[in-house]
Amino acid sequence: MKCLVWDLDNTLWQGTYLENPDVEFRDEIRDLITTLDSRGILQSIASKNDYDVVWPHLEKLGMAEYFVLPQIGWGRKSDAVREIAEQLNFAQSAIAFIDDLPSERAEVAFHAPDVRCYPAEEAVALAGLPEFSPGHVTVDARRRREMYQAGFRRNAERESFQGPDEQFLRSLDLRMVIKRADEEELSRVEELTLRTSQMNATGVHYSDTALRALLADRDHEVLTVTMADRFGPHGAVGVLLLAHHGDVWHLKLLATSCRVVSFGAGATILNWLIDQAARAGVHLAADFRPTDRNRMMDVAYRFAGFTDDPCDCLAQADTAGDRGDVQFRHLVPGPRSAPTTLRLDAPDLAADRASGTADAPDARGAFR
Repeated sequence: MKCLVWDLDNTLWQGTYLENPDVEFRDEIRDLITTLDSRGILQSIASKNDYDVVWPHLEKLGMAEYFVLPQIGWGRKSDAVREIAEQLNFAQSAIAFIDDLPSERAEVAFHAPDVRCYPAEEAVALAGLPEFSPGHVTVDARRRREMYQAGFRRNAERESFQGPDEQFLRSLDLRMVIKRADEEELSRVEELTLRTSQMNATGVHYSDTALRALLADRDHEVLTVTMADRFGPHGAVGVLLLAHHGDVWHLKLLATSCRVVSFGAGATILNWLIDQAARAGVHLAADFRPTDRNRMMDVAYRFAGFTDDPCDCLAQADTAGDRGDVQFRHLVPGPRSAPTTLRLDAPDLAADRASGTADAPDARGAFR
């Protein structure tokens, strides 16, 4: 489950608010809310109540911050649940709903059959169920709610901003950090290769074992990309797997989150890599495997200057020999300008390769 939607009366708290404005949470429910939050499971509310009355009570109890996109009003709860799923861009099968009334659960189950419904008396047991127990909780998962809430504030500001997009991006104080992955970050890399499809150059999933082997190989770079701005973190938004073959740098995988396409993340990453390759005096080869979803990545490569043109240097990158449906994109790099809408902190790959310090985890550089 990605999101649990709570009813309020006799479910989230004990009693009915309109009958007793002093309703409280049971300690077990407070513990459940914080536990699910720490696992990266979002939580929301679908309640037949007066928002202007009950939301201040949630704030008074110190629990309002845990709930995103609350739907509190007098409409059907199935409509509220579907609205939450739509705004989060989640499939309904990723949503769970909990309510004390069988009639309300039945109404949601009828109109939103993919939503999983639970009776309120089973609330305390939810944390022990497999669907609420992810196998591994990444750094980003633990702060997923914070990232979504930052995103809502960011989107609201964008809608009200008067001016060109570039001016809005500058107003965000965007910062991108590209760094060499360490073992602690491998789960973030694996997760990105699994859940990113539209902006994934090959769609290949790299397992934890494969990633650890690449970390130990000085001829490979495993790089993670994170972003943040004045509203808060975007979290991990990209991963690059780069192999060094003499006069060729081979980009075996580039995956970026669709969440940051509008911030120019993909173009910034590619321009940085192209500039680094130009300063190192090498060619760039990039793997691309067409899928039914990654047309955007093909456009990004071509917009950056990659072509299908043959080059003798590609033989150095084609170490496996049997590429199947994986294609090469090729580029003879030239210097690229620094980004104008964000601040970039990144390793100086060209200098590190020249000096033999490519495995130094804290090496930093920038566009020259």
